[in-house]
Amino acid sequence: MAGSVQILGTGQLIELSRRLRMAGGPRLRQNTARRIRRAAEPLQKDLQRAIRTQPLVSEGRKAGGRGGPSPTSRPFRAMLAGGVRISVRSGATPGARVWMDKTRLEPDAGNVPFQINDGRLRHPVFGNRKRWASQWARPSGWWSRTVQDGIPRMRAEVERVLGDVRRDLQ
Repeated sequence: MAGSVQILGTGQLIELSRRLRMAGGPRLRQNTARRIRRAAEPLQKDLQRAIRTQPLVSEGRKAGGRGGPSPTSRPFRAMLAGGVRISVRSGATPGARVWMDKTRLEPDAGNVPFQINDGRLRHPVFGNRKRWASQWARPSGWWSRTVQDGIPRMRAEVERVLGDVRRDLQ
């Protein structure tokens, strides 16, 4: 799974960035960055919805009196959805990036989104590192499938924004 989705470095974006710097319009740069961010927001929302609704199937509980409170302070899927972020750059390599910010996850959940995307989540049972459980994400690929479906829309919107700005500069 790719750690982020980026639409940047295209010739149009680089040329536009140069012209924006020459025009010296900070308002125009801010407006362009805001519109590019808005183009990426539907993909971010789709990724958050995908992880919130991703079914995780386990083999079930074994016999015995096991259980206890969750070792994390936030609900699991909400924590993962909160890690999906957007960044917009307007410098030498302008563009938008949708990525998973591991710093917004619980400390022990660093690779969990990648494991779920691969289809299998292996974790200690309630923090007990002597006892492990496996859960399966069916269908797998919550990140890769959603990104594949969302990139054409995001790219078309960014091209539309670039066309509008290009017309403003001429």
